[in-house]
Amino acid sequence: MKLTLSLTAATLLAASTAYAQNYPSEPVTLVVPYGPGGASDLAGRALAESAREYLGQPVTVVNQAGAGGMTGARDVTQAEADGYTLLLARVGMALSPAVNENSSVDWDEYTFISPLEATPMILAVADDSPYESVEDLLEGIENDPGAMSYAASGATAIDGFTVQSLLADAEMDPLTAATLIPYRGGGELATALLGGHVDFLAIAAASLMPHIESGDMRPLMVFSPERMEALPEVPTAEELGYELAGQVIGWSALYGPPDLPEEVMNTWSQVMEQVAEDETWLSRAEGRGSISTIGSVDMETYAEEQYEFYRSLAEQFGYLE
Repeated sequence: MKLTLSLTAATLLAASTAYAQNYPSEPVTLVVPYGPGGASDLAGRALAESAREYLGQPVTVVNQAGAGGMTGARDVTQAEADGYTLLLARVGMALSPAVNENSSVDWDEYTFISPLEATPMILAVADDSPYESVEDLLEGIENDPGAMSYAASGATAIDGFTVQSLLADAEMDPLTAATLIPYRGGGELATALLGGHVDFLAIAAASLMPHIESGDMRPLMVFSPERMEALPEVPTAEELGYELAGQVIGWSALYGPPDLPEEVMNTWSQVMEQVAEDETWLSRAEGRGSISTIGSVDMETYAEEQYEFYRSLAEQFGYLE
């Protein structure tokens, strides 16, 4: 009986190894855990377009929104670890477990494949807004607490923390000084501002740049380590002395289920090296206001640092005891 079990195990291991060595032999599914039209969707589709040439198989993007991105993330962590189901991870994969004790997926329940891009956030108002600067906007908020509203996908989402960190830096109550109006996805958030349903927002550049370029929105500040090339006149939060806001930035990464085989990791390592130099990938990143970060950081270390930062904000703002 033991001999039979040993032979069976050996056979399965050999089959698994051969399967991995033939990777990829079929299309790869890339789960984008948010709705279409936002920064994550744009990044996922750009990656799918560039990676297929070097991977030798199509990469199919599937939008799977829900629970602040954690529905799609959870499904990927539960997928077979064969490299055929991957995740377009966003900052929410570190942020959500940092602020939610009952998160369905912890920050480290993945195989960390590669960083993809930094996605600056932009504080913006509509073109007909009376506010010409961050200082003007903050003064308006302070003069009438709670009266002004902003759009975000959630209080403890990245686009909620952009505004709350700024309010905290300005020594206002981050939860009551301005009123959060929730919307789903970058497309809806931008539409809310364009439609006059909110007074301002601070969301990913990819969702706002087309409206800024058309003149329908006015950028006041960027949440980024340095000024954006596309908006050279717009100051950063750090430049203006906003300490917490200066540490907030969006990002994308490529994750997989736990325990991806070494052969799969090696394949994607080679693919990402080529994507990092791919003109289409780089031009599309620039077009949506993002900065390619492939190969720039150890993704697991960076994800842990992000988890710790947002956990500290959640504690400071009273979301965690």
